[in-house]
Amino acid sequence: MDLKSALKDDNINLPDNFFYNIQKYKEHLFKWNKIHNLTGAKDEKTIDEFIYDAIFPISFLPRTKNLLDIGTGAGFPGMILAMGLPDTQVTLVEPLAKRASFLQFVKADLGLENVKVVKKRVENMQPEIFELVTSRAVTDTDMLLKLSENFRDENSKLLFYKGEKVYDEVSKDLKHKVIKTKNRHYLLIGEDS
Repeated sequence: MDLKSALKDDNINLPDNFFYNIQKYKEHLFKWNKIHNLTGAKDEKTIDEFIYDAIFPISFLPRTKNLLDIGTGAGFPGMILAMGLPDTQVTLVEPLAKRASFLQFVKADLGLENVKVVKKRVENMQPEIFELVTSRAVTDTDMLLKLSENFRDENSKLLFYKGEKVYDEVSKDLKHKVIKTKNRHYLLIGEDS
């Protein structure tokens, strides 16, 4: 997959420095991954697919002032969204020290002033309301709804990166929408989903 072409084909509006930042991010990720095993994705093709997967929701999400990413891991989707949404304050929550250190390093190296890294489990954070809560590959939808309770209000939106089993995880009375791409089901929960 040619990441640049794929994103241009989808008319995803990205800042001028996005691809520069992504290139630096990938260089750091490959370096750190050799020592710290931050992610199972070891080759550029897989990393590019993860990046595309992380950034695609910019094509359908409303502008948000702030977002919380639960269990950011090596940066998917939170760090990638932060690079694509420079006007959004992005809080990355990652309990593992080696991953949180990596995120902090990338933030500093790329000068990402819109990023805050929190090395904690989300359950141990002080309550704060976010306009958008995201999560990828952390746990099932019910548990994510529970984990995000202290970080959302009736106006907040939730975006969970899911597979095709997403339909088994949402109840009929939950106001939601599923946006599908070739490899991903995005579960968007919110008042006008």
